[in-house]
Amino acid sequence: MDFDPDIFRFHHIGVACRRIETEERGWIALGYAREGDRFEDPQQGIAGVFIVGPGPRMELLEELPGSDTLTPFLDAGTKMYHHAYEVPKLELAEEILRQYRGKVISPPKPAVAFGGRRVVFMILPNRMITELIEL
Repeated sequence: MDFDPDIFRFHHIGVACRRIETEERGWIALGYAREGDRFEDPQQGIAGVFIVGPGPRMELLEELPGSDTLTPFLDAGTKMYHHAYEVPKLELAEEILRQYRGKVISPPKPAVAFGGRRVVFMILPNRMITELIEL
């Protein structure tokens, strides 16, 4: 299948951190600033903020109390653990990634960070986690 640039539009890189405020200080030194308010998503077990600056938009994420959503990444020392794309049709984008052996690791669900729009997380054969965000 040929790549269609109208299907996948880059949105952000997800960064796992133990404390958003601690992580954010390093990014501020690089010229980043918050884009919007802090959010909490109990269904995904995370709290986060988006930051923008001289590079790509970043989503700084920490676990909510009792959650272990980010634990595997934090324990492995992996900070940048997913990239995200806005897509006009979630099911179509998911199917395209399946054709490239992508697998769903978190099925579609509404996300607080995107006003209830659905997101799905998939893992690609190169072990990169991709978040698809419904437009």
